[in-house]
Amino acid sequence: MAITASQVKELREATGAGMLDCKKALMETDGNFDEAAKLLKEKGLAAVAKRAERTTSEGHIFIRQNGSKIAAVGLVCETDFVSKNESFIAAGEKILDVIFEKGYTKVEDELTNILMDFAAKTHENMSVSTVAVVDVPAGASVGSYVHSDYKTAAIVVVKGSEDDKVKEFARDCCMHLVAYTPSYIKQSDVPQSYIDEQKEIFMTQMNNDEKVASKPENVKQGILAGKIKKHLAEVCFVDQMFVKDDKMTVAAKLDEIGKDVGAKLEFGDINLFVLGK
Repeated sequence: MAITASQVKELREATGAGMLDCKKALMETDGNFDEAAKLLKEKGLAAVAKRAERTTSEGHIFIRQNGSKIAAVGLVCETDFVSKNESFIAAGEKILDVIFEKGYTKVEDELTNILMDFAAKTHENMSVSTVAVVDVPAGASVGSYVHSDYKTAAIVVVKGSEDDKVKEFARDCCMHLVAYTPSYIKQSDVPQSYIDEQKEIFMTQMNNDEKVASKPENVKQGILAGKIKKHLAEVCFVDQMFVKDDKMTVAAKLDEIGKDVGAKLEFGDINLFVLGK
């Protein structure tokens, strides 16, 4: 059957595919708009699959709270241009809509397909890299923060009070996480293998320092213990000096805020999101 220019234009506007591709798809489906759109989508998704090995170092992190749940979604793509595209951002917001509607807590095919509709039009490799949903307990405060480049973000729950000071502290903790990107939350989270590796590194450095290498073994062990203690304080969130008060650790600031509001506070879920990780 004859394919009109208006049919091709309509299909192109709906799918973002090229004029020739749209005309060919309509011809192959005898002018059936829905079948032609489906065919183009299938071809587009096949093209996306071929691009799957291309680097995706750009993207956008989204965070939204809905009642007692707060969700984070990370989308990755190839270029900064696409990461700022209105349709790409709209896909992220739509994915959040579906997460709250369906109760998803991880990447699901339905969420991926929302992004693939856009990927087929842009010819870029992109994916849903992160889906996380945090439940906020009754009587707790939650803070969230997405950095201005949308590549790092955090969610922090503080249990024990819903006071505005606690909510502000929870958000400040999110800013701290994004600023310092600690490797661990507390020292009990640090694997022994990591500590052993650091000990080897420090011992090598000490043995290469003539002044330290000549000291008695018990003295060197004391120096080593001090180095490990200092290092762990630098890589563990609660032991780092607080971003808004460098004279006090995060843990100490938590206690101080608790005294201010007359409540026993403790951290709940702590999440740091780094795009693509």
